[in-house]
Amino acid sequence: MYRVAFIGLGTMGYPMAGHLAKQHETTVWNRTASKAQAHAQQFGSHAVENLTDTAQAEFIFTCLPTSVEVEAVAEQLLPALKPGTVWIDCTSGDPNHSRRIAERLRSVGCDFLDAPVSGGKVGAEAGNLTVMVGGSQPTFNRALPVIQAFAGKVFHVGDVGAGHAVKAVNNILLAIGLLATAEGLVTLAKQGVDPAIALEVINVSSGRSFASEVHFPERVLTRAFPNTFSLALLAKDARIAVSIAREAYVPAPLMQLAAEMFEMAKRQIGGDVDHTAVVQLIESWAGTQIAPKQGT
Repeated sequence: MYRVAFIGLGTMGYPMAGHLAKQHETTVWNRTASKAQAHAQQFGSHAVENLTDTAQAEFIFTCLPTSVEVEAVAEQLLPALKPGTVWIDCTSGDPNHSRRIAERLRSVGCDFLDAPVSGGKVGAEAGNLTVMVGGSQPTFNRALPVIQAFAGKVFHVGDVGAGHAVKAVNNILLAIGLLATAEGLVTLAKQGVDPAIALEVINVSSGRSFASEVHFPERVLTRAFPNTFSLALLAKDARIAVSIAREAYVPAPLMQLAAEMFEMAKRQIGGDVDHTAVVQLIESWAGTQIAPKQGT
């Protein structure tokens, strides 16, 4: 059993920290203290109101909106950290920020892993998230047994920053899939094809994707759009992916267009809605809603 701290009890962090608390002595901190107290009551973790009280942990997890918040928290905790501490950042962050944070932590004898996750709220609650980790091999080996508390699959993808790079590219591929499927189904709807039947065909054909197989049947056709991952956060990840491509001198017109369209959607329909609500941008432009025909 290890002494673990978890900072950031959002949609993903709350259940992730819950799985850690089942196996390790876990301290939790959240900007809204009542959420940490609720977590302690539900999972038996130890809630603290003072952020520096997390600094005594052997492993510190962060799961925050962006790397900006992670960097601010790291700077606040830096004087209190013990040499040998491993900081594991599960934020969907920026690789360059990660490298800068790693350097700051290294200056006080601490190690850093960027370890963003995939699998959504359902995966977090089930404890079977996919985790992509950047950092040194020895630090990865040391942290792996702790990370496995909430993971189904864990991949060591490279040095510091590589985890966040893989996550950003994965998420912009998701963004492109959502937009492409929306355009295709709106086109078919305007041709008089029932979108539900069209999806059945696509999902046993070569045009299928995670968007067509999961998101459209569960969220778009039902018009539910349950807010599990905000449109604003996916727009942020898309910007990171475009930035990574630009820095590597990789032509990425599809990624650039997808990032711009998510920015348009954020302005038009808001950033706090579920990321799948980007479909509504395409629908509004076309004047057609993707929904099954009545009576089918």
